[in-house]
Amino acid sequence: MPLYRYQMKNAGGEVSVGNLKADSAMAASQVLRARGNTVIALAPVAEQGTDWGAKLKALNYTSGPNQNDILGFTTQLAVMVKAGISLRAALEGIAEQVENAKFRKILFAIKGDVEAGKPFSEALKKYPKLFGPLYINMIRASEMSGQFSHMLDRIAAYLTQQIETKRMVTGAMVYPVIIAVMAVAVSMFLLTFVLPKFAAVFEGKESAMPMPTIILMNLSDFMVVWWWAVILGMLSVAAALFFVARTEKGGWWVDALKLKVPVFQRMFKSLYIGRSLHTMGELINAGVPMLDTLQITGEISGNRMFRRLWLNVYNSVKQGKKITTPLHKGELLPKPVIQMISAGEESGKLGEVLEQVSSFYAKQLKETIKTVTSMIEPIMIVVMGGIVGFIAMAIILPIFKLSTLVS
Repeated sequence: MPLYRYQMKNAGGEVSVGNLKADSAMAASQVLRARGNTVIALAPVAEQGTDWGAKLKALNYTSGPNQNDILGFTTQLAVMVKAGISLRAALEGIAEQVENAKFRKILFAIKGDVEAGKPFSEALKKYPKLFGPLYINMIRASEMSGQFSHMLDRIAAYLTQQIETKRMVTGAMVYPVIIAVMAVAVSMFLLTFVLPKFAAVFEGKESAMPMPTIILMNLSDFMVVWWWAVILGMLSVAAALFFVARTEKGGWWVDALKLKVPVFQRMFKSLYIGRSLHTMGELINAGVPMLDTLQITGEISGNRMFRRLWLNVYNSVKQGKKITTPLHKGELLPKPVIQMISAGEESGKLGEVLEQVSSFYAKQLKETIKTVTSMIEPIMIVVMGGIVGFIAMAIILPIFKLSTLVS
């Protein structure tokens, strides 16, 4: 008989969580309702077994929670708070159903802090890498304004957009990498396995071979002997670039390069502008102080060039100047965007203006990603065709030449 995890509210309004064995979910719901309870949530619980499949499944949840886990938690919490469930009971109910062991432990720790009398935002503050400054500050603002459930919905919508944006950008970047790896793999296969078979055909006829064939055969001889060194060298270069990019100077170089590469320049600019303005708009509409808003916007922008821009704006506002004063000195934001920010600042509707502008850049980002992907596909096909075509030409040309000499 399957086991079901339930969350219910009794006639007195108290919420409780527990397990119940029943033939089906409908039967379990009927049993709970027969006791005069209101069923809030009901879900099957996997039986604890000794099979290796269950153990392997459990191993999948030893890693830390990701953005999707935070989004699921936020969405569930918003629904339960709207239903009138207390924050403590909601945290307990969600924690009981979370599959990720580390996240479950964190949620129970947050629940303990809330029970001890701490504000929810203070409990979240212990995990800044998990929830982030935007999440914590928006929760703190909602606690002061009394719009907790509404703010959770806004946070969930923000996280959803950021996850979708990240997925689109990652997809656009992964495609050319896969094609490049395939091009290298095909080239190495041809040089190390196919060309050596033609070595016996061309042996002793070097004088009759054209220059492309000579170059290719010498390269093939080198690859057959030193293929391991070539692979090791490529991995070493990739590892060196990876670690250099993680340094402060290397990070600045990579971030600046993203905004200058011809094909990807527009995509990255749309990404960073849209993310910055969306973050700033959400925080302003949530009632977060302007200085905190600018500081968080710089941290979340995702690019050191934009982080420096928003830090300059922070210092300018701190001195009593307008937001747009340092923006005019930079080149990262287009002039129309700066003019709209200025109009929003003057009219007192900056949050609304930023939401509209960020929505425009979100749409532009989708269109740009489609354009970039459509441009990369033929370029990579031409590159791969050129490599394979050169190898084929270097093999076929001497065969034709030799057949001409024989005839």
